[in-house]
Amino acid sequence: MDLDAVRTFLAVCSGGQFQSAADELGITQQAVSKRIGALERKLGVTLFARGPRGATLTVDGAAFLPHARELLRAEDRALASVMPGRRALRVDVRNRRTAPATLLHAFYQQHRELDLDVVALPDLDLEAALTAVASGTVDATFRGLTDAKKQLAGTGLSSALVIEDRHELLVGPNHPLADASSVTPHQLADHRIWMPGLPRGDEVATYYDELATAFGITIDVLGPAFGAEVLLTEIAESPTLANLIGEGSRYLWPAHYDLRRIPIVDPTPVFPLWVVWRTDNQRADLAELLAYLETDLAGRRTGNTWLPSWACDERKTREGLRGGRGLHGSMELTNRPVR
Repeated sequence: MDLDAVRTFLAVCSGGQFQSAADELGITQQAVSKRIGALERKLGVTLFARGPRGATLTVDGAAFLPHARELLRAEDRALASVMPGRRALRVDVRNRRTAPATLLHAFYQQHRELDLDVVALPDLDLEAALTAVASGTVDATFRGLTDAKKQLAGTGLSSALVIEDRHELLVGPNHPLADASSVTPHQLADHRIWMPGLPRGDEVATYYDELATAFGITIDVLGPAFGAEVLLTEIAESPTLANLIGEGSRYLWPAHYDLRRIPIVDPTPVFPLWVVWRTDNQRADLAELLAYLETDLAGRRTGNTWLPSWACDERKTREGLRGGRGLHGSMELTNRPVR
């Protein structure tokens, strides 16, 4: 439906004259008549009774009036959803159950005045996510970057390491480690870590491959992935199966499963995640989010952790640039483009 014609219809309703509508819209009276005529043909009804005293609504015109107003309100909402400065801050968390979503929720709890749109892009591919940020589909995304400089070169995007998600061991009540208060990565070498359907070739697979090699851990990825609910059920019932789960991940299961989340220490493996945003994005709410993420990471870091090799250099660089300047000074790093 032609929204200009709908807007013209409402202008005639407001002024009761085709000429007053023309003056309001900055067009000719003839153009008003053409728009109204086209709208009437589209609807198959007569909207106005024309007379020497002006135009009055017919019964059909009166019936159409509230819907015409709603059409223009819908147009306003549609424009507001995409126009910079008018739409919500749109952030991709990749998976609503994992650390980025948990952290973003904590940010929102402290900034409820902000308009926030939490999304999970349907395509988990890194290139697709970077394209979504570059095109403005989302303002930011959380991703694992194995070579940030190379992966973001020429994209106009910036990145910052903001999440180091500590891993925990997830086991059922009959597992040999079920009653342990903590475990070390080397202890896991004697136990089967079951992660069916783990994608191959992405940053997640790269992380687990390096973790397995570093500590002699066997990670079994065989078998189809039937979803988190089925995985949790099988682990709860098994005396041998175990899984690795991020500290920031939130999964729900029935109380009778009695699943145990056991901290991994000496060292604690952490999965690194970067926030990626468009360098020229000057939204104030995005700046607030970046500052929050920087502060949160600084407050969570502990000494004895294990990072994959491709994240160690990034951490050292950030800590060196931060120096003793405090969190406000470190934002100079957060806002710098990756070259």
